[in-house]
Amino acid sequence: MSFLFSRTKQKSPAELVRSLSDVLGRVESAEQRRQKGSDDASRLLLQIRQVLYGDQENDPVPDQIAALAQEVYATDVLVGLAANLHALEFDARKDVVVVFTTLLRRQIGTRSPTVDYLATKPQIMDSLITWSASPDLALTAGAIVRDCVRYEPLARLVLNSPLFWNYFEYVTTGPFEVATDSFATLHDLFSDHGPTVSEFLTRNAGPFTLKMAGLMGSENYVTKRQSVKLMAHIIRQRSNYAFMTEYINDAGNLKQVMNLLRDRSKNIQYEAFHIFKVFVANPKKGRPVADILVKNKQKLLTFLSDFHSDRKDDDSFKDEKAFLIKQISALPQPHSGTQPLPPQPPPQQQVGGPSILTPATTAPPPVVHAEPVHRSGDYFQAGHHYSNNRKQSHPLPSTP
Repeated sequence: MSFLFSRTKQKSPAELVRSLSDVLGRVESAEQRRQKGSDDASRLLLQIRQVLYGDQENDPVPDQIAALAQEVYATDVLVGLAANLHALEFDARKDVVVVFTTLLRRQIGTRSPTVDYLATKPQIMDSLITWSASPDLALTAGAIVRDCVRYEPLARLVLNSPLFWNYFEYVTTGPFEVATDSFATLHDLFSDHGPTVSEFLTRNAGPFTLKMAGLMGSENYVTKRQSVKLMAHIIRQRSNYAFMTEYINDAGNLKQVMNLLRDRSKNIQYEAFHIFKVFVANPKKGRPVADILVKNKQKLLTFLSDFHSDRKDDDSFKDEKAFLIKQISALPQPHSGTQPLPPQPPPQQQVGGPSILTPATTAPPPVVHAEPVHRSGDYFQAGHHYSNNRKQSHPLPSTP
């Protein structure tokens, strides 16, 4: 740390950035030069951080920040920092996060010049997505990506990257810190920027649903619960109506959600309920989905009558459950042959009451490890028509 007490002439902000750009070209060379380059990068990043934040004696100077930012754009030093993140020391990586997040917040009038710059450099996001697979780098890379995707142009850049799909693999197979950080990025990507998310889902409905089904069937409790909760959020956003319609007209999705209603965790059951209610409330159910609901009508009514009956203070949940019971009761009997389903009126929102298609207003319950809610392995059946001739009931297939 002797460089902190150096008596050499202080470099200008532009000179600091140019020096850092030169140093980053050395960190991948021979071991001895790499160590020297890493040390120099740490020193320069600390000085750049002081320009951006000031120190105990001096406040940051706007003109110096502007000069530094212009040189950052001109030298593409952010490209080098993202590509060589693995070669930097731990403290230097933290300074890289500061550089990215501080420059991202910089505005000139209504413009965000750093956002505009990063939108033209997809290789930066690709490098950060790649490093998100490393236990040593995931927290740093993930923090930068999540700061970036707060801005819609950069969220669109990440969603359009072929490497975006790697996040699902990181969540599924990565160690705890990688899986947790990667899911946090997925959550942030799909929690904002409605038009961009809707456009992505319209183009990628099939593969996205398949990837999410894998996470919703995970053996990891946290991954499973958060994935179900995220899917419930996605399909209840008005901007995602086209995706929601496709999702709730797929019988395979209904089977998975019905199995999740019987998960051993009450919290997962509760999150699955908020997806299941959209299937039931749909006034234009496709035949395969309607077949399953009709075939399991009586079992669903029995199941729902006692479903989370301990949530006595949750008026929104009680209203929604009552609505589902009413809708399922109105379905034809399983023995009604090929008689077409009667048209169902669209769900009506009572004055002063919640809509079945809007998110619940109550906070998620605390983690509770509960016994499985099921009667037998074939409690629900996956029917394809209303025939009396079917001798045996078929259990819903378990999610792989």
